[in-house]
Amino acid sequence: MLTGEAVRLQLNPGQERRLEAGHQWVFSNELKTVDTSVPPGSPCEIISSRGKRVAVGFFNPRSLIAARVLSRGELEPDFISARIRAALEYRKSLGLERYGRIVFSEADFLPGLVIDAYGPLVVAEILCAGMERQKPKIIAAINEVLSPKSILFKNSSPFRALEGLSSENTSEGHVPEEAEVHENGLKYSFSATACQKTGFYYDQRDNRAFLAQHCSGRKVLDLYCYTGGFALAAAAAGAAEVWGVDSSQPAVDAAIKNAELNKLRASFRREDAERVLAALKDGSLPVKPDVIVLDPPNLVKSRKNLGAALRLYGKLNESALRGLPSGGLLATASCSHHVSREEFVHMLRGAAVRSGRRVSLVELRGQAKDHPVLLAMPETEYLHFALLRAV
Repeated sequence: MLTGEAVRLQLNPGQERRLEAGHQWVFSNELKTVDTSVPPGSPCEIISSRGKRVAVGFFNPRSLIAARVLSRGELEPDFISARIRAALEYRKSLGLERYGRIVFSEADFLPGLVIDAYGPLVVAEILCAGMERQKPKIIAAINEVLSPKSILFKNSSPFRALEGLSSENTSEGHVPEEAEVHENGLKYSFSATACQKTGFYYDQRDNRAFLAQHCSGRKVLDLYCYTGGFALAAAAAGAAEVWGVDSSQPAVDAAIKNAELNKLRASFRREDAERVLAALKDGSLPVKPDVIVLDPPNLVKSRKNLGAALRLYGKLNESALRGLPSGGLLATASCSHHVSREEFVHMLRGAAVRSGRRVSLVELRGQAKDHPVLLAMPETEYLHFALLRAV
């Protein structure tokens, strides 16, 4: 249960339909009034313009997402522990309870909370003020349900600033210098405290395994390689040669270490991916790959820069397609909830036209199964992945 008196929030006429259909956010412009004196993260009761109760949740008057829904009925006692337990049971059905995403925020009905498991280490991220106020209960629930040796809160996301929260990392128990991931028969080591986000991009697990099937005997270039996920999956699958580039030297160092850990042959270096693509496009790159992995970071920080970001995505994909030989493959991804699947495909179609190549879609995919998509909330479907073949 939530402690404290619930703030009563009234929706403007017609705004309850999306919530009643299952969406979990209320935006500030959908509310009749916003009382800025209310502390961020306060419990709230959301009512329709006619006075009917619609939901209960967290309220933050300083955020564009003014309310995050927790329940459309009565909120169950110890809901945090109960929902983490339910989320874990689903991951157990996937065989991912030790290495995988255990809680995926709204998709697991714990808005603003992300929990990843790395064997004995749990890394969590809190993204909203309401969950921040529940942190002691979150710690207790993680210990009760997951029984880790240590918990690291990687609370450094820029989204925290939008909620009026500071950026800081805290821990419970001794956090090891290096954490390890077991995935698809490979091991990946990374620095838990210095890594990006919660440490490892579990959302691409299934796509790494899928792409590996197409890499045997091929030359593979992994752009934005981070700690070597796609590159090493390709090397393990029998790729003839593998190169990886990333603009982060710590990421490159980790990729080199991971290649050694798995006794795989792959070359990694610090380099700007756009420069590599430009050289590939004009034919000056000495490397001649026939598989390119293009998995850039989130380029869409807000809805207002969506157009510019899509143009940049298009430019990157056009350059990659131009640089492929006949029959070459491009594995390309976008990881922003602002980009819909339709917009992603439309961007790829435009890039194919501008490249002057005939391009076929081998397969269109999404995020791994431990990142479930809530049908009523399109924002939970944020990762789009396509394998293209240039003819």
